[in-house]
Amino acid sequence: MLFWIFVFLLARQSGLTQGHPDLLVRASETSCDCTINSCRTLFDIVWGCLATIFACTWVALHQNVPDPKLGWFSLLMRKLCMMLVTIIAPEVIVAFAARQLVSARWISKEFNVSKTHRFFCTMGGFVSEKGHPVSRRKQLPAYISAIRAVKKADIEDKSKGDTLSKGVAIAQGLWFVTQCLARVFQHLPLTQLEVATLVFAVISVVIHLLWLHKPLDVQQPIVARSEVDIGLLQEEGVTPPSDNITLRKITGEIFGIYQGCSPLSSTSVPTFYSIAIHAGETHTVIALAGVGGIFGGIHCAAWNTIFPSMAEMWIWRISSVFIAAYPVLTFLAPFGINQAPDNDIAAAVLVGFAVVGYVVYPLCRLFLVILSFTTLRALPPSTFVDVNWSNYIPHL
Repeated sequence: MLFWIFVFLLARQSGLTQGHPDLLVRASETSCDCTINSCRTLFDIVWGCLATIFACTWVALHQNVPDPKLGWFSLLMRKLCMMLVTIIAPEVIVAFAARQLVSARWISKEFNVSKTHRFFCTMGGFVSEKGHPVSRRKQLPAYISAIRAVKKADIEDKSKGDTLSKGVAIAQGLWFVTQCLARVFQHLPLTQLEVATLVFAVISVVIHLLWLHKPLDVQQPIVARSEVDIGLLQEEGVTPPSDNITLRKITGEIFGIYQGCSPLSSTSVPTFYSIAIHAGETHTVIALAGVGGIFGGIHCAAWNTIFPSMAEMWIWRISSVFIAAYPVLTFLAPFGINQAPDNDIAAAVLVGFAVVGYVVYPLCRLFLVILSFTTLRALPPSTFVDVNWSNYIPHL
């Protein structure tokens, strides 16, 4: 509820529409006079947004432990691919993080290990003597003694970030949100690029909170020695998982479908892997629907901003509404099928709705990305007026 109140206030106060010429005159009344007001340039706006997007997507990504044989270039490309997924579909990363959090909590409750140990398990951080990941539920009882023997400090030493650094990253995202709120309350317009960046700032805070205790950018696993024969010493004909990221693979892995993944034929877990438990799927669906709605909802906050043309304004509005509504409707649709008098017809409608969404949803995302930059060509003068922080901090 608080989120949608924020979206309403932002949409109401963030600017004026291109469809009303008299309002454009009013928008030009607030201009940036550098002798009186603090000003910002177009470069400041673009650079600030791109730097925030990069920081929010790059730093927020807590990857699973990769194959130890991968070189630096392969590791870089692996993270760049995940960064691209985060930019295109941030709700996928949130769903992945939520699934790992649920798996980690189950491990902690079942085997009484620390928060760091439980995340290190689900991200493929522990391997057997032969280098195969300890990544299945039925493997954990055989290795839990060895896992507990590993010191928490040894795991944290492999992490490239601690609670303080993650706290700084969260603070950075919250600072951008604060700047946007300050502009709203001072009746200064936000650009469409800033609204799009606001999405990544909010979602990065969510991702950091979900992965607060997950080690960051670990590149080498820890060997755990088993004293029990778990009966998995012979497993043939399974192809080691590939690190190639495809839409089908991402969709399957997010919901716990890991084709060709076997602990005894692999040296690492898949990119979006987490130890499968039954409760994880529900949390995954809720995260996808919730974050998808937030993603589109924040874009809807730019409903009344000034656009260079009516066509761009309506493309933005339609795309934002579709992105906000589609994940939520997809989540609620199965409940409607159960209440429908003819389940077969309702199911067919749901399948058709899903197929249309798979085509339209990426296009709407693409439109929003393009419009975030094309609308920068015609900004009202009040856009370049900076926030007057002395209104909130006396004597600044």
